[in-house]
Amino acid sequence: MSFVRSFLVVGCLFLGLVAPVAGAEPFTLEQIMGSPFPSGLVASPVGDKVAWVFNHKGQRDIWVSSSPDYVGGPVIDLTADDGQEIGALAWSPDGLFLAFVRGGPPNSAGELPNPVGDPSGVERSVWVVRIRDSLMRRIDEGSSPLFMADGRHLAYIKEGKVWLSEVGSFESGSVALPSQLIEGRGTFGSLRLSPDGRRLAFVSDRGSHSFVGIYDFRQDQLSYPDASVDRDTSPVWSPDGSRVAFVRLPARVGPTSIFTALREGTPWSIRLIDLESEAHEGFELWRAVHGPGSVFRGLVADRQLFWTRDDSLIFPWELDGWTHLYTIPAAGGPPRLLTPGAFEVEAVSMAPDRSYVVFSSNEADIDRRHLWRVRPGDLRPTPLTRGESIEQSPVVVGDGSVIFLSSDGKRPLEPAILSDGEVRLLASSLQSPGFPTDSLVEPRQVLFPAADGMTIHGQLFEPPPEYIGQRPALVFFHGGSRRQMLLGWHYSSYYHKCYAFNQFMASRGFVVLSVNYRSGIGYGLGFREAQGYGASGASEFQDVLGAGLFLRSMPRVDGGAIAAWGGSYGGYLTALALARASDLYAAGVDVHGVHDWRRTIKNFVPSYNPLEDPESARVAFEASPLASVDTWRSPVLLVHGDDDRNVPFLETIELVQKLREQAVEIEILVLPDEVHGFLVHRHWLEVFERASEFLVRRLGGQEPETSD
Repeated sequence: MSFVRSFLVVGCLFLGLVAPVAGAEPFTLEQIMGSPFPSGLVASPVGDKVAWVFNHKGQRDIWVSSSPDYVGGPVIDLTADDGQEIGALAWSPDGLFLAFVRGGPPNSAGELPNPVGDPSGVERSVWVVRIRDSLMRRIDEGSSPLFMADGRHLAYIKEGKVWLSEVGSFESGSVALPSQLIEGRGTFGSLRLSPDGRRLAFVSDRGSHSFVGIYDFRQDQLSYPDASVDRDTSPVWSPDGSRVAFVRLPARVGPTSIFTALREGTPWSIRLIDLESEAHEGFELWRAVHGPGSVFRGLVADRQLFWTRDDSLIFPWELDGWTHLYTIPAAGGPPRLLTPGAFEVEAVSMAPDRSYVVFSSNEADIDRRHLWRVRPGDLRPTPLTRGESIEQSPVVVGDGSVIFLSSDGKRPLEPAILSDGEVRLLASSLQSPGFPTDSLVEPRQVLFPAADGMTIHGQLFEPPPEYIGQRPALVFFHGGSRRQMLLGWHYSSYYHKCYAFNQFMASRGFVVLSVNYRSGIGYGLGFREAQGYGASGASEFQDVLGAGLFLRSMPRVDGGAIAAWGGSYGGYLTALALARASDLYAAGVDVHGVHDWRRTIKNFVPSYNPLEDPESARVAFEASPLASVDTWRSPVLLVHGDDDRNVPFLETIELVQKLREQAVEIEILVLPDEVHGFLVHRHWLEVFERASEFLVRRLGGQEPETSD
């Protein structure tokens, strides 16, 4: 008898599958996938404007919202569903122009994403749009734009170096040719202009180490003050532009620890460079202590250090096992905790006057996000939002209003503004006609035991009440694994789509359980850095078992019709479920999953050599689905794009070979030229149509309607 079958299944049984009663109004995948997705919120340095990107069925537009009414509207309408991303929005200092990047980064072979196979090819380029009339100008190939102090010149990264270009005249079309601003070794990034516009700070990545560099415009001089053997990153300027602070991560040589628990290490530190001193002296402001928090844990922000107007620094630290904000005077002294409690701080943004920060966290609502404000001198943060909605990615505009992304269990993500305590949505008019808001279910929080007893959080989507009798069930495993699914529409585009699919399958009579398994975020350091997770032992499999057994114990679930699905790390857990527990999981949809940790580790760390540490390599393989493929019996749908830059396409090729050898039923969907997070809307529809048809055919239930 298998380990799974040795569990006692609790619950009474109902007879058969019963179709929904007459009058039910199922919605289509086209409808549930039709909501526009906002991202990249950025506030103008002066004035009261905010910009973001809308991806509406693959068409990517930039919207701008301005005071006093903050009603949003498009300023560009650049693309069809061609898979060419828009991002890296950057305002000019006067708020008259907005720079952005069109196109995605290259893969290891230098190839740019071209998921629709455009025969003319694609590029990754920097553009500028003039806000008042939406006129656009292509600047050059490149990324990471940053306006100079005059608002008429733009720095950016091209082929790893810093370049400079004029914005130029939109009417005449005349503009000087771009020129390289800085020549130097390494790959440049993290461009930061000093408040007075005199200097540019940046990071020079040298592979094994990195420096913070300073370029002086007036003297045309480049320097790397306070250089070391470590990895220096995240530079930030003091308000007067005389000093730079940055994060120093200790050097590490030897076998990699990626996808394994790392709870402590050589402590990281914060350092300052005094540019007014003759030698540009650098010194250590603060160093983490040994134990929890000694390994740097970053925020979801474009910077990790925030220099306030009272000459203090706000920074993240995990001293008590939770990611919190601390403050320390730039002159030195002990740090002070700003956000006490058993919760995680996530996205952080500073007010234009540098007097406070606004952040999102899951305080008192662990499976949602809400907004808070804190000043360096506050004893506790001030709550800004609460309730059953989700708020994330805040920015503060000039009049003190907070603009953020908002959703709930039924309402997809939308930009919203908090002004004088009132929340108002900014772009509801763009919501697709026919979006099935009223037909969606409210997921409810559930806690269940893993097979080893650890408490696991999940969201349960139950079918509408007209579906009676025992129902097929579906377990969803998110990717990452540094992710957390929430009690509502997600703020990540990938998981926004996954949430839509979970809703769709619930509407088709499936009981759906979304699992926040160990090694994910939101529940503290100990949960995230779980012992034996991933390549060091696959301890998440205990959660995979627990989720299936939890569903099997529910009276409403047909215990013989439980499937698993997930993408990336979720595809890994889906494959692990089918390889090790085919008697519990009757089928699965594995989207670009990891099947041999050794190959995927090398994809992230090219220097990885299993022969350097053969015991760890053995454990990594034993933690992989391929190690247990001989006991895989359940049918599976495998999905993969062959330009995947995260999980090698070979992961699916080898699994197909092994499964064919033992006559496991396989269905395959390959997306030529697609990357890891599918860039084309119709490809997402194709994936979910195939997945829903596969699951209904294999497990029973109502045949889903699909788009034309």
